[in-house]
Amino acid sequence: MPRTARFRPALSRRARLGATTVAALVAGTAVFGIGQATAEHSVPRTDKEIPNLTQVQDKIKAYYGDTVTADGEHYASPRSNYAHQVRGIEAKARTYLSKALARHDRTGKAKPAIVLDIDDTTLLTYNYELQVGFHFTEESQDKYLAHTDMDPVFGMDRLVNWAHDKGAEVFFLTGRKEAQRAWSVRNLKNVGYGMPLDRRHVYLKDKEHPPAYLPCGSTCTTIEYKSGTRKHIESLGFNIVASFGDQYSDLRGGAADRTFKMPNPMYYLP
Repeated sequence: MPRTARFRPALSRRARLGATTVAALVAGTAVFGIGQATAEHSVPRTDKEIPNLTQVQDKIKAYYGDTVTADGEHYASPRSNYAHQVRGIEAKARTYLSKALARHDRTGKAKPAIVLDIDDTTLLTYNYELQVGFHFTEESQDKYLAHTDMDPVFGMDRLVNWAHDKGAEVFFLTGRKEAQRAWSVRNLKNVGYGMPLDRRHVYLKDKEHPPAYLPCGSTCTTIEYKSGTRKHIESLGFNIVASFGDQYSDLRGGAADRTFKMPNPMYYLP
């Protein structure tokens, strides 16, 4: 959920919620990378080709194992199907990274690195999403991030710390705006990400002063911004052995040996 690049006005965001979930909830198939519904027609001919939004939200809550505290806060359950799916992805990533990092130790070439998105890849936005009723605004996100720490995505803090201990340089690459840097770094530190979190390791989107290594400047799409930044990281002498993201746009564009798609039925961002 890199918010600057990935968020749109509330109506568009709501439309993405339906598009993302139709594939999984209506047809029972994997979500398409382009985020379109699996209905036969891109423009539904009848209401029967459109999932009921309330029912979709109920399914999302069930998938995350919605847990409500006494003060009305919503949290995902570590025993949920979401958590189970995440653990499976992490297990595959750990197996892969064990071999990839060992190969780097033997070759002594470019230093191995991993690149991770923040929202719904390393930090879980579920509480925020439920608090705002899946109705994103920049103002509500700013207010939330300024005063609240998101929990780590189940097990990702352990995986990332383990990879760092094994010799991987860790970079966070998010579409959150530059003005949210202090809040983002504070959150990552507070929930246990124990690697350097300075400007050389945490990249946020700066539309006012875009870096020279991005030819698209302030008009970058998510794919251009993320892949261009990964290429910049590699130009610094790193080999990105793995890239993690909850959106396909987080991962496309190359400059990574392997990608790991984290689950996220709450929204789709091109």
